Amino acid sequence: MQKILVANRGEIALRIMRTARRMGIQTVAIFSEADRHAPHVRFADEAVLIGPPPSNQSYLRADAIIQAAKELGVDGIHPGYGFLSENASFSAAVEKAGITFIGPKPHAIEVMGSKLAAKDAVKAYDIPMVPGIDEAVTEVDKAIAVAEEIGFPILIKASAGGGGKGMRIVERKEELAEQMQRAISEAESAFGDGSVFIEKYVASPRHIEIQVLADSHGNTVHLFERECSVQRRHQKVVEEAPSSVLTPEIRAKMGADAVKVAQACDYLGAGTVEFLLDENRNYYFLEMNTRLQVEHPVTELITGLDLVEWQIRIARGEALSFGQEDLNIQGHALELRVYAEDPANDFLPDIGKLQHYETPRGTGIRVDDGYEAGMDIPIYYDPMIAKLITYGADRQAAIGKMLEAIEHYRIEGVATTLPFGRFVFEHPAFVSGDFDTHFVKKYFRPEAIREAEAAEAEVAAKLAFHLFERQKQSLPLSEPTNNNWWMKRR
Repeated sequence: MQKILVANRGEIALRIMRTARRMGIQTVAIFSEADRHAPHVRFADEAVLIGPPPSNQSYLRADAIIQAAKELGVDGIHPGYGFLSENASFSAAVEKAGITFIGPKPHAIEVMGSKLAAKDAVKAYDIPMVPGIDEAVTEVDKAIAVAEEIGFPILIKASAGGGGKGMRIVERKEELAEQMQRAISEAESAFGDGSVFIEKYVASPRHIEIQVLADSHGNTVHLFERECSVQRRHQKVVEEAPSSVLTPEIRAKMGADAVKVAQACDYLGAGTVEFLLDENRNYYFLEMNTRLQVEHPVTELITGLDLVEWQIRIARGEALSFGQEDLNIQGHALELRVYAEDPANDFLPDIGKLQHYETPRGTGIRVDDGYEAGMDIPIYYDPMIAKLITYGADRQAAIGKMLEAIEHYRIEGVATTLPFGRFVFEHPAFVSGDFDTHFVKKYFRPEAIREAEAAEAEVAAKLAFHLFERQKQSLPLSEPTNNNWWMKRR
């Protein structure tokens, strides 16, 4: 594999290209008109304009991407995450064009792309699942019967997609018909598939996911867990590895079950198996993401493995050079997704120019980004600016390093989630490890951001005044003896 096209943009495109360059592999960037001057375009060995700014006219143009790859003699296509990364048709079309798709085969993407199909695929492996129904429900009467059997509250979930879309919590029978219709409508709009199913709602869950790697020689391993429980709108903001609550016994069992899930769909490459963990430390299979995850760096830091490198090596037919017994957890890692969002205004996306952009540096600090000072945050794509990752010998050290990094991260021109990150990493619930997916709902108030900013401004003002007074005392100014110069200027 001598040349790879990265079918993505921003920080993940740069992330993939850096590993490819280290491996001696040439890279091709694609870009929309909005990303013409983006860092990933300049970093690549070659770059191709793929279309106008909207995703459906550029980064989702499978035909144009494959055509560009063929014209440039590309050996492999890496989809990153988002866009076409979990599109089975794209994977199949890439392979049909004689190009290696750096990811799983179309069958695995298709099976795991549907939560219902995924549940059906792992049935025979005795993996714990949330009580509910494993088939699509369209009739309200049937939904009510299922809900009454498993007991309220329930969760209505879209079979396709993710990110909290097509998901509704229902606490009473009287609400079910309306919430079900809303879930179906949202799923149809977001994914083109209105299929929904019903599960028992786990009241105080933690979101735990297991990273897996599988090669074409029959080897599958897990790379331990990531905790992703701090979320807004069912979407992750903070991730860490390892989890602060898993015992070695639960970790080993979840890891073994994750391997079974991968084997159930004949998986190839890097993937993530997601679980819910309840307050009694019972866990349940949720789904499998058939791609590289946004939060993969925390796994890299605790294992010492480059996941993108292993995606490429597996795609070109290499076998894993290690077994499960060779892997162990070293230290602790945290990740904060730095979004152009205003946490003081319900995390609404913000757009504008990055007037000042300066990243923190130092031992144990890693920043995966795709922006520079002077660039605009476009309205067309996900508002993530960067991923801020820190590493320490233990969880306390990693948290301390994260707070230090947030303090030295300078972004002006747009609102970001940096102040929210500081709120999380300073909060007693997070520090103690006693939190769940309702962290934001339970603890966060938009006023907390404003109060913190006001307090900082007050401290800065007092410090400036103090320094001014001290300087004035050490360097007294003499009174002018002649004011003619001032009079003449008047």
